[in-house]
Formats: sequence, C-alpha cells, structure tokens
Amino acid sequence: MSLSKVTFTNSEGQTLSGRLELPVDQHPHNFVLFAHCFTCNKNLGAVRNISRGLTSLGFGVLRFDFTGLGESEGDFADTNFSGNVEDLIAAADFLKKEYKSPTLIVGHSLGGAASIFAAAAIDSIKAVATVGAPSNPKHVKHLLKSGLEEIEANGKAIVNLSGRDFTIKKQFIDDLETKSLPQVAKNLDKAILVMHSPQDTTVGIKNAEEIYHAAKHPKSFVTLDGADHLLMRKEDSIYVGKVIAGWSSRYVDIPKKSKINSRHHVVASLGNAEGYTTEMKVGNHYIVADEPESVGGHDFGPSPYEFVSAGLSSCTAMTIKMYVARKGWDLQNIEVHTSYSKTHAVDCENCEDPAAKIDTFEREIKLEGDLDEKQIKRILQIADKCPVHKTLHSETQVITTLIS
Repeated sequence: MSLSKVTFTNSEGQTLSGRLELPVDQHPHNFVLFAHCFTCNKNLGAVRNISRGLTSLGFGVLRFDFTGLGESEGDFADTNFSGNVEDLIAAADFLKKEYKSPTLIVGHSLGGAASIFAAAAIDSIKAVATVGAPSNPKHVKHLLKSGLEEIEANGKAIVNLSGRDFTIKKQFIDDLETKSLPQVAKNLDKAILVMHSPQDTTVGIKNAEEIYHAAKHPKSFVTLDGADHLLMRKEDSIYVGKVIAGWSSRYVDIPKKSKINSRHHVVASLGNAEGYTTEMKVGNHYIVADEPESVGGHDFGPSPYEFVSAGLSSCTAMTIKMYVARKGWDLQNIEVHTSYSKTHAVDCENCEDPAAKIDTFEREIKLEGDLDEKQIKRILQIADKCPVHKTLHSETQVITTLIS
C-alpha cells in the first residue's frame, strides 16, 4: 500500500484533506471514493482497513475528511447532509482531474446514505457499496434526540456524540427532512451492495432491508454477522474491504492480464505504455519486474539483478537444506543475504580503469541450530556448490533468435 496526503477544494472553496492509497505493485485499475460515518474521519481504523482491502486487490482509494472534520477546513456546525454529498462530488472531480474518474463509491453509516445520493450525480460511478447505512438520512435525528428540543427552540444545540461535543444547527435538521433515500435508490441505475450487521444497535438491520427493497437490480446483500456498527474488530473491516473488491469486479472494468504461453520456462513481456514494468511468466507463476524510481521505473517489482541475486540466495538455501537433511544435522533455519554490484577485483592491476570492475555478488549466510565449527565450515563449502553459484562462475552462452 502506497499512501500520500492530498488536498482539494469543495464547492465553497474550502480545502478538504484526504489520503490517497494506491497498490504497491501496480497502477490502480479503478479508483474508489470512501465516505466515512457521521462525525468520524478518514483515519478511523475501519476506514483504513477497508481501504487496504481494496488496494491489495488493485484499487486506488481516496478517503477524506468531510468539511469541518479532521484536517479539513470549515465549521462542522455550518455543514449538513447535502454538504457531505457535495464534498463527495468535489472529491470525484479531483480524481478525474488529477488521476482517473472513480468507478466505485463506498460509504459507512451516514456516509453510505451520502454515497447513494452522490452516485446518482457522478456519471463515472458504476457501483455503490454501503456498510451499516441508514435507509433515510433522517435516521440521524435519533442520535441528536438529547438536543432536538433545544435545536428547535434556539436554532442550535451542543450534542455529545461518541464522547465529543458538536454544535448542530437547525439547518442541519431541516436539510435531512428534504432527503428521500428510497426514492434516489429506486432510480439509481447502478449496481448496489448493502452490507449490514444483524447486531448493529446504532443503525438497525431493518434499514438494510429498506435500502435493498428500494433499489433496483443488480443489487446484493451481505450480512456482517457479529460485527458492531463501527466495525471495531479488525477482521470485520478487512473482510468488508475484500468482499467489496470481489463483488465490484463484476461491475467495473478490470483489465485482464494476458496469459503468456511459451516453450521457455521464463518469459518477459513489456508494452510501450508501462515504462519498465515488465510482466513475467516464471515457470507456472506470474510476477512483475521493474526498475527503481531513481532510474525511471515504478518500483512495482524487483529489478533484473535483484532477480539474479534472488536466484543465488534461494538456490544456496535449498542446496544447504538438502545436504544438511541427508546428514541429519540440527539446522533450524537458513538465511542467505545477497546483493549485487560492480567492484574492482581484489588483485586488479589497473584499478583506476572502469573496465577493470567485475560483477560481484556479496553473499552472507546465517545459520540457526546446534552446529559445531566443523559442520559450519562444511556448510559454507556446500554453499559454493549450489547450481546457480556454479552457473555464475562458468562460461555461459545466450543464443538469441527472433520469433516470427
């Protein structure tokens, strides 16, 4: 997971603070907008875990603080539900301008309701996933019941929510009264996934039923049995992220990776738009090679010489393991650390000449177990007999032909 701080402006010109999470091993195939719960922020544990579940499967995720919350500008007391929806639209515009338009929107609690409203206004969104969402924004009023009378009488009140005081103004309540989520869901021509826990005591499971019945197909429901409203258990939020990623793959475009067929054991394929990011088929496995960012790569995979070093390290470890197993010696674990560079030969006569440098692999071996000095000495001798080591020391040839 690659994380960077981003900022963008909302419709009122206020700066909103967000975090953009990207996969570590590829360019994101789709971007996701995440809407957090009422009075929460982008750094809630569940928000982070769901985002990472998505990035682990190739999505890029933008999570941000709504106006007046977390690190975003503005006064929360002057915000309302409509403002949250507008913030999501502004976030989508930011992604469209700086990266790529979002195709999936995920909302938690009241953020789930806001996601449905925002999805109706964002053309690029193809799928919506809600987690513990109320079937109507007015549901929030029950959280404010301790201050509703004061809000009606004085136009505002200080309400304690999850241990923090927030000023709620009458315009917030009035705005909720104008929003009909079932009507918006009914007319939403986009796939929707409703996720909810039967044990949710903050937003009852009945809300999920109402959203599901109001929405048109394609629609899906997944129960989060045993989870609480805020998904405080890490395993619950990680599960949510992975389920959303898998479900949405039916509705967003995910480029299929071409299968490489060849009589050779190793094949590398590099297009003209990937920089140096190279798809590789190694035996029956598909992996990626790349160059470091310092030389123009994306660092999505090991460099070619890192692969060579990896071959030497793994071969050394396997060769030692085979030998020790035959001897019945007590070797609990082997670590082989290898790095590559070009250095001068120890006995070079013309060291100032760049051409005098030779390819050098530095290999360090760590052995754990009950071994005496004689056994250790023999193991180090065996290390030099690993097939890759011997290949690197032998005269080799590369025969190149063109495939027509």
